[in-house]
Amino acid sequence: MILLRILLYPMAMAYNFITGLRNRLYDRGLKPSVTFELPVINVGNLTVGGTGKTPLIEYLIRLLAPNRKVATLSRGYGRTTTGFRIAGPSDNAATLGDEPTQFYQKYGDRVTVAVGEERALAIPNILQDHPDTEIILLDDAYQHRKVRPSLNILLSDYSRPFYEDLLLPAGRLRESRHGATRADVVVVTKCPPEISDDEMMDIDQQVRRYVEKPVFFTHVRYGSPMPVTTRAQKLGDDVVLVTGIANAKPLVHYLKQTFNLVKHFDFTDHHTYRASDLEDFAGALKAHPQASFLTTEKDKVKLVSPAFREAIEKIPLFYLPIEVEFIKNGQDFDEIVLNHLKRA
Repeated sequence: MILLRILLYPMAMAYNFITGLRNRLYDRGLKPSVTFELPVINVGNLTVGGTGKTPLIEYLIRLLAPNRKVATLSRGYGRTTTGFRIAGPSDNAATLGDEPTQFYQKYGDRVTVAVGEERALAIPNILQDHPDTEIILLDDAYQHRKVRPSLNILLSDYSRPFYEDLLLPAGRLRESRHGATRADVVVVTKCPPEISDDEMMDIDQQVRRYVEKPVFFTHVRYGSPMPVTTRAQKLGDDVVLVTGIANAKPLVHYLKQTFNLVKHFDFTDHHTYRASDLEDFAGALKAHPQASFLTTEKDKVKLVSPAFREAIEKIPLFYLPIEVEFIKNGQDFDEIVLNHLKRA
């Protein structure tokens, strides 16, 4: 791995030059950024792969939606449609993407869910269709600098901190570590619940080498498995896990503490499920007839596609809901967000 990184280092330096030049043009106003009168809160990261953006967006929805008109705006990665789209009852993961579909299925009665590659054009469209919108939550737009958010929340995975990473393709960084200077708040995600104060202090100091802003720590709180299909009556001890997420290791670690993980279908992030995958699931069920199937909420919205209805109903499928939970000072994070709305 070290040798490979050395070989890829020249390409990473070229990538650094390109992304650095782009950022300098935006910083100096030579490339335009749009601002809006209403609060625009971005949740993003410096790296490719999952850092827990979706659970934090959902945390913000639960914090804000009871008293404000909220809209979420995502790119809609992996969808078959293009352009701007507001989620409706006929939409699914194919038309919206997996994460926006998850937002809509859980919170569509409380928030507006929209997708659009060009956020600077999509936000006016949201406001035209829903003029009572008071807050926009941008999902994964840290590098989308055509829109200047009023509050920029940067996430960093505990197991893959940005301050120890390298630029693509030698590492996982989309831009230089110094891009963290644009953050107003940093949240270190997926921490072990038992993380010590000393370790949090050390991470805080590492982050502050790049940005002097508040740093918070969260962990994933797993809920009780929920049935997806009619065959999902009781979750047994043997489990077949189905994931199409960036990093399934924390989930695997959690499940092995309670269940006997007999097989793991470990697909890439945003995997598009096919009929052949369902055939493989049926084969695994035949090999392990007492096993229950468990998947993520993000994967569930794709597996319940009408195209798979007959095949998926033959599988005893559950999904595992998750929520983000602040390890300490969560109220301070809430106050930063709420006070920002008062000033915006």
